[in-house]
Amino acid sequence: MGQKVSPIGLRLGVNKTWQSRWYADPREYADLVLEDMKIRKLVASLPECKNADIAEIEIIRHPQRVTIVIHTARPGVIIGVKGATIEKISADIQKTLDPKKVQIKIKEVKRADLNANLIAENVGRQLVGHGSYRKAMKQAVSNAMRAGAQGVKIRLAGRLGGAEMKRSEEHKEGRVPLHTLRADIDYGTYEALTTYGKIGVKVWVYNGMNYGIEQNEDAGQLVRKPRRERSERAGGSDTAEKSTRS
Repeated sequence: MGQKVSPIGLRLGVNKTWQSRWYADPREYADLVLEDMKIRKLVASLPECKNADIAEIEIIRHPQRVTIVIHTARPGVIIGVKGATIEKISADIQKTLDPKKVQIKIKEVKRADLNANLIAENVGRQLVGHGSYRKAMKQAVSNAMRAGAQGVKIRLAGRLGGAEMKRSEEHKEGRVPLHTLRADIDYGTYEALTTYGKIGVKVWVYNGMNYGIEQNEDAGQLVRKPRRERSERAGGSDTAEKSTRS
């Protein structure tokens, strides 16, 4: 039986780019790939990121610094009040990457209805909440088409509706040309942990033709504390130094 290749992996270097961007010594390569996987699992498992609708996590490595760009549809959930939540996330990641410095940037996903990972997660949550799987599929497809997609396909596999035998069901609108390399196709997956077992969700979204890798000008937002708080901290340290000198 023929297996389907990932549409993202098939288009790397054509009109898609890598989620991890760095160069390393061949002897360190495997360790850094494993470290990237641990970072992504850690961010996804943090309670602060549970309802943040994270679509993608980019990792950019520098000699003494690791930049993590979190693509999310709800940046306010990750940032928190005065940046308190993002500081806690940064501290948790810093423990695994010490002594390298961690820098976290937030990038907002403005069109969540066109992001395949977010669509798959939304459908999966409805399945966990015992919602109708057919209704969830049709609603997600219609929302994506209204948002401007040229084609959407959703496939579910598992014990749908609590059936004893597992099966797969698919809903599709528009066209999804998987064999055309210059087609801009977003692909996302999600595993819904229902009371009947796991149900796999796969989503393909076709956004038209793309004739090259588009370099994103927006590299994400670096969240910092207000200038007044930073100056107060600096002033406090200066007075402490003067008192010790005297």
